[in-house]
Amino acid sequence: MSGVEVITFGCRLNTYESEVMRAEAEKAGLNNAVLVNTCAVTGEAVRQARQAIRRARRDNPHARIIVTGCAAQIESAAFAGMPEVDAVLGNEEKLKSASYRRLPDFGVSAEEKLRVNNIMSVRETAPQMVKLIDGHVRAFVQVQNGCDHRCTFCIIPYGRGNSRSVPMGAVVEQARKLVESGYCEIVLTGVDATSYGADLPGKPSLGQLAKTLLKQVPEIRRLRLSSIDSIEADDHLWDLIADEPRFMPHLHLSLQHGDDMILKRMKRRHSAADARAFCGRVRDLRPAASFGADMIAGFPTETEEMFANAGRLAEDCGIAHLHVFPYSPRPGTPAARMPQLDRALVKERAGRLRETGKRLAEAHLVSMIGREEMILVENNGLAHTENFTLVDAAGLKPRDLVPVTITGHNGKHLTMRPVTAFSHN
Repeated sequence: MSGVEVITFGCRLNTYESEVMRAEAEKAGLNNAVLVNTCAVTGEAVRQARQAIRRARRDNPHARIIVTGCAAQIESAAFAGMPEVDAVLGNEEKLKSASYRRLPDFGVSAEEKLRVNNIMSVRETAPQMVKLIDGHVRAFVQVQNGCDHRCTFCIIPYGRGNSRSVPMGAVVEQARKLVESGYCEIVLTGVDATSYGADLPGKPSLGQLAKTLLKQVPEIRRLRLSSIDSIEADDHLWDLIADEPRFMPHLHLSLQHGDDMILKRMKRRHSAADARAFCGRVRDLRPAASFGADMIAGFPTETEEMFANAGRLAEDCGIAHLHVFPYSPRPGTPAARMPQLDRALVKERAGRLRETGKRLAEAHLVSMIGREEMILVENNGLAHTENFTLVDAAGLKPRDLVPVTITGHNGKHLTMRPVTAFSHN
């Protein structure tokens, strides 16, 4: 092979950072290399990264394989010990061209492969500029990194460090560059995006940032948040939900569970009532809004009644896009030391919660029939409505915003017909 290939796992922030990595590696003159940007959110994510590394070596026997990302940050020695790996870079180092210039030669020891700093020592997030997000019609913009919270199940702060924000001016400049490159939709992303600004002068909020972005870059047609912690929603964010048509009516919530005792044991800061109140207020302001959410099934000490409360919350909030994770203990987290459920029971409950998600998704699809929607066409023959519902858009041109009438659904996606006269209802 020639050039630099990047294999990305995990979140939208990783997707954004992969483009930075590619640019910095190429700037450093790196060639014939595979960069693997890993995720550590679950044990399965780490396993998949190891599989991808072994496959990359089989497919590219003479290439350099460089591993980075959250799993590499947290388990750096384990990845350095893999014979397929030539170097391991930390989450700070992966974004610097100098890291790719100082790579060790082939055949070095595991210790010499390591280029991993103590991520907790990082106090700032340097602005990064990219002109495109490979393979995506929506552009991701990093606004924040790291997390100051310590949920008992989560290992990510140890891969990302403490919360730190990108200065507002740099976010505006990055968005402007991406719009100039042809993107009409911008997605603001971070590890804990709603904590944005607490470490910056004047402590601007995420809502203030979004307002400023839409004012300073009026060419942005659609603005989204990748995910939010609803308990941190500020007044400026509520203003956008109520009054700004360019702020898309879809919010992905970090719910994690629906039982108050489990939420406390997770060290979450919201209650089930908080989540219901948030979703109700959003729908009062934007009736067409939809919600996605992450939920964990089989958390330690979860009883059948507690599990039922999780499904009940998903139903009460009308979660259209439910992402269910069977709990998996992450070494080093408090939850890993709690009384564990039998793995078969964890998987069985995850399956039941996914069935709830399927019912809610179908109900949402039915509710969309007959609506007029403006869809953004993706590269794969699908498109997204403003409330992030997938539409079968075969034959339409990628990156186009197209007005359509929703005619039905096929169980997974909406079906549509294009319209010439469009009046958003």
